[in-house]
Amino acid sequence: MAKMKYRVAVAGATGAVGREMLKVLEQRDFPLSELVPLASSRSAGTTVPFRGAEVLVREMGEDSFEGLDLALFSAGGEASKRFAPFAARSGCVVVDNSNAWRMDPGVPLVVPEVNPQDLDGHKGIIANPNCSTIQMVVVLKPIHDRARIRRVVVSTYQAVSGTGQKAIAELEEQVRRLMNGMEVTPKVYPHQIAFNCLPQIDVFLDNAYTREEMKMVNETRKIMGDDSIRVTATAVRVPVFYGHSESVNIETEKELTPAEARVLLAKSPGITVVDYPDKKAYPLAIDAAGEDDVFVGRIRADETIVNGLNMWIVSDNIRKGAALNTIQIAETLIARDLVRVP
Repeated sequence: MAKMKYRVAVAGATGAVGREMLKVLEQRDFPLSELVPLASSRSAGTTVPFRGAEVLVREMGEDSFEGLDLALFSAGGEASKRFAPFAARSGCVVVDNSNAWRMDPGVPLVVPEVNPQDLDGHKGIIANPNCSTIQMVVVLKPIHDRARIRRVVVSTYQAVSGTGQKAIAELEEQVRRLMNGMEVTPKVYPHQIAFNCLPQIDVFLDNAYTREEMKMVNETRKIMGDDSIRVTATAVRVPVFYGHSESVNIETEKELTPAEARVLLAKSPGITVVDYPDKKAYPLAIDAAGEDDVFVGRIRADETIVNGLNMWIVSDNIRKGAALNTIQIAETLIARDLVRVP
């Protein structure tokens, strides 16, 4: 029997994540019969490369999803809130990369290596988690299944690409100006990002945490399906172009030695263990860039508590943290026969 193929829209196709989605769709030979790139009126009429051709970008509207099967959204929260319901009502299943739907109790928040079963019974919209959350829960899941995690303390070191193309350009410009003895004027970030670390990602909330930090707290519990897990986070922007790094400390109910954790994680899907301190080998952002897996190393006992582990987790925030995870969700929908085809 011929393999089913799907008509797929990529909303926000001209942005950094949208273009990565197109690349991943092509690299993974996604079973699509038609690609419909969508964007705002500013980008409509341009083209994007796909499978050796240039495909015309259309302006996204309320009727853009008629006759389509899947819509992969990377057009921002406001666009998603406006257009995703129209897509879902047309019978097109939406996988959204923004924060618009993540904490909606009726919308699954999915990392395929962690909670694919949450896709069952979806109502037409599926949320892709925050990039920093995705890479962490991929590693936490097998540990939680084996030893039950009680508490997580995470500090992130997040690349500027998480903010978008303007932030990448700002870091490039600031480095260039500073190396030539010139002053810089921050525009994207509240302070200079070149040769600096900013302990603020997104806005501060009433509890003195940033929105990014609370995303990690709330999304982790939802994805893991366990509200008893205590999570606290500090999110920091660093002068790296691609690849988020995280220092993660966990406390488990059952004992899990570092050696046992290495073996367990090495056998888990989507994870590469790089943990050879004697060879100075551990996960690096520059090595994770462009790669599908989440990398983990520096796995060691926390000697201040019983059943504590420290680890260092790195992943490409644009790829696994956004585009790839979105497409893996779409692939899982197909595998579980959850795409509503008219």
